[in-house]
Amino acid sequence: MTNEYKSKLCSLKEAVSHIKSGDRVVVTHAVGEPSALLEAMVENASRYENVEIVHMVAMGKAGYCAPGMEKHFRHNSLFLGGTTRKAIEEGRGDFTPVFFHEVPGMFRTALHPNVVLLHLTPPDEHGFCSFGVSVDYTKPAAEVADLRIAQINKNMPRTMGDSFIHVSKLDYIAECDAPIIELQPPKISDVEKAIGENCASLIKDGDTLQLGIGAIPDAVLLFLKDKKDLGIHSEMFSDGVVELVEAGVVTNKRKTLLPGKSVVAFLMGTRRLYDYVNDNPAVQMMPVDYVNNPVVIAQNENLVSINSCVEVDLFGQVASESIGLRQFSGIGGQVDFVRGANMGKNGRTIMAMPSTTTVKKGDTVSTESKIVALLKTGAAVTTSRCDVNYVVTEYGVAQLKYKTLRDRARALIGVAHPDFRPALIEEYEKRFHAKF
Repeated sequence: MTNEYKSKLCSLKEAVSHIKSGDRVVVTHAVGEPSALLEAMVENASRYENVEIVHMVAMGKAGYCAPGMEKHFRHNSLFLGGTTRKAIEEGRGDFTPVFFHEVPGMFRTALHPNVVLLHLTPPDEHGFCSFGVSVDYTKPAAEVADLRIAQINKNMPRTMGDSFIHVSKLDYIAECDAPIIELQPPKISDVEKAIGENCASLIKDGDTLQLGIGAIPDAVLLFLKDKKDLGIHSEMFSDGVVELVEAGVVTNKRKTLLPGKSVVAFLMGTRRLYDYVNDNPAVQMMPVDYVNNPVVIAQNENLVSINSCVEVDLFGQVASESIGLRQFSGIGGQVDFVRGANMGKNGRTIMAMPSTTTVKKGDTVSTESKIVALLKTGAAVTTSRCDVNYVVTEYGVAQLKYKTLRDRARALIGVAHPDFRPALIEEYEKRFHAKF
């Protein structure tokens, strides 16, 4: 351990004491969040007023969003999660819409970070710490922040690529070897398996994949075991990709950009994933303004982008982040990859979703179609109708690109749940003055 490292060591409480009232604090993303530093900061709340907490999805407790914390903290969310959603809904926090690939630029300009809270590996023999499971906006924010406070954790995997910061760049260091947050694989229903199989029918040998998180992307992976030489260029991936690597399905051999490398900005999964990426030169971790830049994405030929959404209207407009006026999640990288894939040679974009959703209002539970005549009042259009290529449900594949409004509507009704098709057909005939 170097003298420089030792000189910066302090307790968690002392580290966060250097946050000042009115500061903007950027927090490492997703499962990479420095939970011990955050808990110490919340415990220290009485020392602060009007501290702005900025990050994308929170995977920990998010105590700074708890009722009663308004005087001390205000969360500015770039992507709502289960522990932060209520604060925004109740007006105790804010939401900033932004494409994921633009977040680093936002921190360099409009939202300069006074403090960044980091979660890093111990330094190597040259004094470099790895950002581990979160490079995305975390590294760019660290490069421009006024103050860098790091939680050093031997459990953090040492990821390769553009994933390092030198000890000399850190201001305060607190050691805490807590387990990295794990995201267990979801249970996959028969509906999700059918969606996965339909998506897999659009994937060919040698394709490069962008996958999200959740049951549908995991279901897609179940049906790829007969494919050959798939590649990965994705803002994130989880345990399912590890299984395909071990099965010899993902080799990255045919990629046209960084062949031989799985390119990714952040990771979410179990210890199996974290052990796989540890010191693994086949996984290239990069900042999100590279990974998610549509111009970079387009350099991958045969890239298939798979994303999910809340609802799709008969024009093909996609709402992925809000339910009517209620902000539910965020834009994330969906539009980045949709546009990048569309720009690239033989790229394909897929919006995958169950045909229905369950809605609870008070004691009443009902089922609604996710293919709708009109988006809910106030819903944000995340992906425009001109960007959408395929929409996939358990009932099949609707290809929309370059089709007329009438043909789009027919295709979408064909993959809607049968119970809702009569009402959609009625709307079709009224709107287009034609028999279905």
